[in-house]
Amino acid sequence: MSTPSLLKKVRRLEIARRLRTSKHSSILDELRAAPERFMTLSGTSPDPWQAELLRSDSRRMLLLCSRQAGKSTTAAALALRVAFLEPNSPILILSPTDRQSGELFQKIVTSYRALGRPIPAVKESMRELRLANGSRIVALPGNEKTVRCYSGVALLIIDEAARVPDSLYRAVRPMLAVSQGRLIALSTPYGKRGWFPEAWHSAELWERVRVTADECPRIPAEFLAEERQALGERSFAQEYHCNFAEAVGAVFAADDIARAFAGRSGEEAWSDLWDDIVTKPQSVTAETIEIAG
Repeated sequence: MSTPSLLKKVRRLEIARRLRTSKHSSILDELRAAPERFMTLSGTSPDPWQAELLRSDSRRMLLLCSRQAGKSTTAAALALRVAFLEPNSPILILSPTDRQSGELFQKIVTSYRALGRPIPAVKESMRELRLANGSRIVALPGNEKTVRCYSGVALLIIDEAARVPDSLYRAVRPMLAVSQGRLIALSTPYGKRGWFPEAWHSAELWERVRVTADECPRIPAEFLAEERQALGERSFAQEYHCNFAEAVGAVFAADDIARAFAGRSGEEAWSDLWDDIVTKPQSVTAETIEIAG
C-alpha cells in the first residue's frame, strides 16, 4: 500500500473513532430510531405520508404527487437516511436533465448541513457528496450513455420519473441487480404513455403513494381555486390531482389506440394509420404515431 493510500486509510479510521465518541453518535441513534427526524431536525415538519415513507423499508416505491406536495424533500431525507445509516452505500439521483438532478442534490446537501453534518464529508462538490463512512450520493444527468458505469447501487432515486424516457429507465434498473438496492421513483403525472404510468397501473410489486394538492396543508384552497381557473380542468387535474391525462389535441384515447393496435404487425398498424392520415388527419397526433410504431 502506498504512503498516500495509507494516510487516507488512517484518516478515515480516525474520523470513524471520533464519530463513535462524539455527540453526533447520539444524533445518528435518534435518526435510526425515528427516521422522520431526518426532516424535523433539518427544520421541516413531515406530513403523515412523509413520516410513513421514511419508516418504510420497501424496495420499490412509486410516489405520485401533486406539484409542491413535498416529494423532493422526502426523497432528500430518504437519501440521507441510507447514506447515514447504511455505511458504504452508493446512492444515485437521476432526473430527465442535469439541472433537475442538481436541484434535488442541492436539497440533499442543504438538509445534510441543517442536520449538523453528523458524518463528516470527505468530498463535497456540485454533484457528489462523499461521507467518511464510505457512503456517497451522486447526481446524474438524464443521459443513458453516461450512467451505465455504476453498479452495486444501494438506492436509486428517479426524480420527475414520468418524464424519464423508457430507454433510460431500462438502462439504470440493472444497477440494482447484485446489490438488491432500493428504487424510488417520484413524479407528477405527464400523460398516459411511458414506463411510469404503466408501472403505476401494473400488478408489479410497488409500494404506491398518491398525494394530491388537497392533502397538502401548505397549499391553500384559494390558490387551488385560482389555478383551476387559470389552467383549465385537464391541466389542473394532472398537476394537482395526480390524473394521468390524455395528450393535448388527441381525438382518440391512448388506451383505445393501444388496444386497436394490440397483436397486429407493424405493417398493418402503419397501413391503418396512413388511412387515418388521408381520411381524417385531425385525429392523428404524435402520440398516435408513437403507439403505432
